[in-house]
This record gives sequence, C-alpha cells and structure tokens, in this order.
Amino acid sequence: MVLRLLRCGAAAALVFSSVAASAHNYHMGIADISYNARTGSTEIVHTYTAHDVATLLTKQAGRVVDLGQPGSEALLRKYTEKQFTVSGRKGERLPLTWIGMKADADSVVIFQEIARTRLGAGSRIHNAVLTDLIPAQKNTVNVQVDGPVKTLIFDQGSLDQVVP
Repeated sequence: MVLRLLRCGAAAALVFSSVAASAHNYHMGIADISYNARTGSTEIVHTYTAHDVATLLTKQAGRVVDLGQPGSEALLRKYTEKQFTVSGRKGERLPLTWIGMKADADSVVIFQEIARTRLGAGSRIHNAVLTDLIPAQKNTVNVQVDGPVKTLIFDQGSLDQVVP
C-alpha cells in the first residue's frame, strides 16, 4: 500500500512539473501609448511577464536579480531605455522620462512619459524588449494618436515601426 502511494505521489509530481514547465510557453509584452490632455504629455505603460524580466536581468547582471529589491529598478530602467525608443516624424529621438515600475509575482509594469509632446502619425517606435533573450517574444503596442487605437506587433523580425 505504501509503495502504491509513493508511486502515485511520484506520478503526480511528474504531471505537475511538466504542467509547470509548459505553463509559460508564450512570451509577450504589451504597451499602451496615449496622450494625456491634462498634462500635455504622452504616457507609456508597458507590461511584461515578471519571470521573463527577472531572467533577463539575472543573465545580464551575472547574479540573481529580485524585482522586489531596490537595485532592480535601476537595472530595468537601463535595459528598457536601450531597448525601447520613440522618434518623432523627422527622426529625432524623443526623450523618454522614467516614471517608475511596479512588480508582482506575475508581471512587471513600467511607466514612462514623453513630456509636453503629443505623438502623431509618422512617429517611429523601436521595441526590442526581451527579444534579445527570447527569440519568440512578441510585443504589442497600442498607440492612441488622433482617432482610434492603432496596434503594432514587434518581434525579432520587426523591431522598428512607424505609427500609421
């Protein structure tokens, strides 16, 4: 009877470990870019999977990075500012201001803004966040300029796009 319970327990552990291993097989991020008429600034809110961000920062830092620790925000900021940029219609890189980030067990949310600027059609977005770690990474960017929201999909083959 004890042997049977051990076998059932071992089988259950294998099932749960295989489910856990396959539970995170789609890598994606999403960013919303919109104009705030009250402040006159363009606001950017990114959301990524916490596990992917922690893995990337750990790999880059050469040590375990805990997203809840104070130093992790500086690492994430440096990385994000390199991998995500916005340019105006004339090709000039627009200054992104880091507002902050918040992380929980599931996701990391990053807040940025482009002060006193309203994006328009013809602006260019570069989004390579996590594509250097995860070849299958897909980043969706929803851009609200004039009119309806426009959705752009970024991946390793499409890191730079123009806002329609």
